[in-house]
Amino acid sequence: MIPRTGFLLFLLIIVCLAFGQDQTAVTELIAQGDSAYKAFNNKAAAEFYTKAKQMDSTDYEATWRLARAYLDMGEALEKKDERARFFKKGEELSRDAIKLNPDGEKGHVYLSIALGRVALDAGAKERVQMSKDVKAEVEKAIELDPNDYLAWHVLGRWNRKMATLSWIEKKFANIFLGGIPKGASLENAVKDFQKAIELNPGFINNYYQLGVTYEDMGEKEKAIEEYKKVEELPVNNWEDPKHKKEAKERLKKLT
Repeated sequence: MIPRTGFLLFLLIIVCLAFGQDQTAVTELIAQGDSAYKAFNNKAAAEFYTKAKQMDSTDYEATWRLARAYLDMGEALEKKDERARFFKKGEELSRDAIKLNPDGEKGHVYLSIALGRVALDAGAKERVQMSKDVKAEVEKAIELDPNDYLAWHVLGRWNRKMATLSWIEKKFANIFLGGIPKGASLENAVKDFQKAIELNPGFINNYYQLGVTYEDMGEKEKAIEEYKKVEELPVNNWEDPKHKKEAKERLKKLT
């Protein structure tokens, strides 16, 4: 008969082996999801990340990646109510990721994106109110990792949006934010996009958004220069064809 201490040790070894196998499986599923994501197949990526999270609900890497997949799938939808459902799921998963790892910048980055996308489909009042949370999350992400290009990209879009509020949005900003937030400007948006480009020169949307910002500033030649870069760069993201098309259309209007 196996002594009690020996039996407990045996059980511990079995549990550890099983846990190790599960973790290996989770890692493999995440890798498969990453491969699908790189192939611009967000749906397949979401399926792999979902399986990984089902195996280990506490896995931070699977959680923020699943949030990203839902946000990207939602962005590809045309119907507002369908988009909202995916964006809400992305928001929930981003908050879950933050709970799992408060010091991980990815959860904060994707929460800022989720809130921003929800805001775009909301009314002027809600957009202005949510802008404060968007900025708080993206600034937290930059604090945790100053080299996260996506965080700088989001901050650039926030600065541009706040600097170009409509008259009704400005009224709501006066009510809920005490006016347009200090530092929000097109000039700072340019700096943010330039920082994002420095950190990731292959991300086409950085150049496209910088071009849009220059247009808003009346800097026609600089905008043209950025749109031409969008045309020249290779596709690296599922949204790149759309950005190339939009840049081409803007170039036609400017030249």
